[in-house]
Amino acid sequence: MTRIVPPKPPSRDGRFAFLRYVRAFRRDILSANPERLYRAKMAEFRIPFLHTFLVNEPPLWRHVLTERPQDFPKSPRMAAGLEPLLGQGVFLTNGAHWERQRRIIDPAFEGGRLRDTYPAMLAAGQATVARLAALADGPPVEVEAQMSHSTADVIFRTLFSMPIEDETAQAVFRAFRTFQGTQPLLNLGAFLPLPRWVPRLHRRATLRAARRIRALTGALVDQRRRAIAAGTAPDDLATKIMTTRDPETGQTFGDAEMVDQVAVFFLAGHETSASVLGWALYLLALDPGLQDRLAEEAARELGSAPDFAPDFAAVSRLKLARDVFREALRLYPPVPMMVRQATCPAEFRGRAVEAGAQVVVSPWYLGRHQGIWDDPDAFCPARWSTPEGRVAARDGFIPFSAGPRVCTGAGFAMIEGPLLLALMARDLAFAPVAGRVPQPEAQLTVRSRGGIWLQIRHRPG
Repeated sequence: MTRIVPPKPPSRDGRFAFLRYVRAFRRDILSANPERLYRAKMAEFRIPFLHTFLVNEPPLWRHVLTERPQDFPKSPRMAAGLEPLLGQGVFLTNGAHWERQRRIIDPAFEGGRLRDTYPAMLAAGQATVARLAALADGPPVEVEAQMSHSTADVIFRTLFSMPIEDETAQAVFRAFRTFQGTQPLLNLGAFLPLPRWVPRLHRRATLRAARRIRALTGALVDQRRRAIAAGTAPDDLATKIMTTRDPETGQTFGDAEMVDQVAVFFLAGHETSASVLGWALYLLALDPGLQDRLAEEAARELGSAPDFAPDFAAVSRLKLARDVFREALRLYPPVPMMVRQATCPAEFRGRAVEAGAQVVVSPWYLGRHQGIWDDPDAFCPARWSTPEGRVAARDGFIPFSAGPRVCTGAGFAMIEGPLLLALMARDLAFAPVAGRVPQPEAQLTVRSRGGIWLQIRHRPG
């Protein structure tokens, strides 16, 4: 079997001065960091105003995320760059505010409820295949943009029962693309220990795009509120969330709160899934034999007719598609770093962690850690069916975080991703383009500098 090693960012050589590190960090956090993080159990960094511990040892990240999460809430430094868009959405909040939000949101994403979203996911997947088929047998296609379109379609169909072709959906999608293009991973003001009321010096284009998104989603929320009152609202995720009462207080989300949550759902459910699917297609393109096996599985479990509607149980039988998607998540986790802040003194591996220190748990470094995985940089979906692979996954696979703050949409993503991959592989074949090797970099998510370009062909028969 040919060993396939897809690209990863180069690590930095030597030390950086503070300002050079800040500039490199804002361009791409991964290439700003040293190679030793791929083998370290823990690393400690000190730069002006910032004391940071990166924890790769499984007992340490479990302590932070699952055993003592109340002592390590989300860091306000990382939240600073996203507040204009997400407001006080569930992705940024902590404490009692976050707990209340999760009590209202979580029921909409329970297993039985996810079954209700399947027809909308399937329709979006079929629309994706039709759109890509129209581009097949022509010039190379930039698939990251195509996957952004597809996952935005999934979100709008499942959340608001509207396809991406809807005028409002298109406007939100375009505004999100603008926001992504203007927003660095970390706002410069977040490096400094400033009070929350101090302006964070966001770019004007970032603020304009955030205001546009929130205005458009506010109109959608208002329309849905009136439809709920009239008894005409569809039974989709937006209706379920807006009508769910907090079991402790009996209150529902107000309109402003719901706008915050919609922005979170769109960022988390569209941008992250698009990132993984783009990389998954590239990985498949590197292995034609694997593609053929995936196409066979998809035809067997989903049917060979493009308009056939397989039942929900078919998704659980897409084992190879699921393993390919997991391997893409391991190699290219959409959110490369999760940043927490110590609220009380602690000790990690004999080193004192003072209150206020930043603690980083990195799905990127855990997913490629040399002490956890066998051949960590290689693309090998077969590892997921081995005992060794399953043990490594328990210690080093947390693309959706872990513990109480595990992503609400993890189950949603693990249905959406394998389903869309299988539908695409069933009807289409993907091949790399000579001279256009994608270069991963971490901005809002792990994307490729310049996009991911692939040749698309119709599958015979």
